[in-house]
Amino acid sequence: MTDIAYEIDDLVKVYPNQTEAATDHVSLEIRTGEVFGILGDNGAGKTTLVRQMVNLLRSTSGEIKLFGQSVPDNPLHVSMTTAFMPQSSMALNRLKVSEAIYFAAHLRGMSRKDAARERDSMIETWKLGEVRNKASSHLSGGQRRLLQLALAMAGRLPVVILDEPTNDLDPVNRNHVWDVLRKCNAEHGTTIVFITHDAIEAERIVHRVGIMKHGGFTAMGAPAELKRKLQDHMRLEIWIAPGVAHDIPLDLPRHWKSPDNVVLTVPRERVPSLLSDLRLHESIDYKLYSATLEDLYLHYAHSE
Repeated sequence: MTDIAYEIDDLVKVYPNQTEAATDHVSLEIRTGEVFGILGDNGAGKTTLVRQMVNLLRSTSGEIKLFGQSVPDNPLHVSMTTAFMPQSSMALNRLKVSEAIYFAAHLRGMSRKDAARERDSMIETWKLGEVRNKASSHLSGGQRRLLQLALAMAGRLPVVILDEPTNDLDPVNRNHVWDVLRKCNAEHGTTIVFITHDAIEAERIVHRVGIMKHGGFTAMGAPAELKRKLQDHMRLEIWIAPGVAHDIPLDLPRHWKSPDNVVLTVPRERVPSLLSDLRLHESIDYKLYSATLEDLYLHYAHSE
């Protein structure tokens, strides 16, 4: 197996009746054993990119190689090498949870005996014991997401691509997903590519991150590398009490998570005066800490 899992060169995808490219001259290498995260707003081109990587979408131009072989020219190589978890899936809905996982492992080359072991291991890993005999169509949104993850990981393919793996999950299960993925990468050397909006949680696992905007990558690298641009800034998150007026300086980058929760990116030297000026004793709560991957995402994805 080569040191490079994916080689993507000058990739373009233009959908019919569209003038702007959904992926616009993207070039990228993903190393074998790497955990690569993709961040970006809706419409940035993230899902279009990964669907081309797993041969579910034909590119307009450019080239994608998986372990040295052309993706569009070798569909069987792709399916036996890379597992893909889409944002939503109705596949295998008539099968029970245990049956779906067993067949996923068996179809990926495991013997019946090994597939049965893999089924039991995945059920335990993804906490699906209580629903193992339920049809997947009868699961809750969170349970269905865990089943999708089990199906993607079953059979232990060398590459796993996950589109929004923590959607529909509560905080406990989101943390569990990242823990399992980190362990899988560390113990088996699995190459993991994922799309997520949970930038802060993803920072625990990712080796490199790419931030997409308008069909291309506006920044790419290790989080620590990229955050050097923000090393002179602090992240101030404020929860404002209902009915309390605030006086946030207009020149500070901010991101409103909700009507009463705002995140500011503040130059370090302005922090003491800002804390005083904002009268934070009147807010519900606030946190001040160094820049995170989420701040990095907001900086690159939302800057002009």
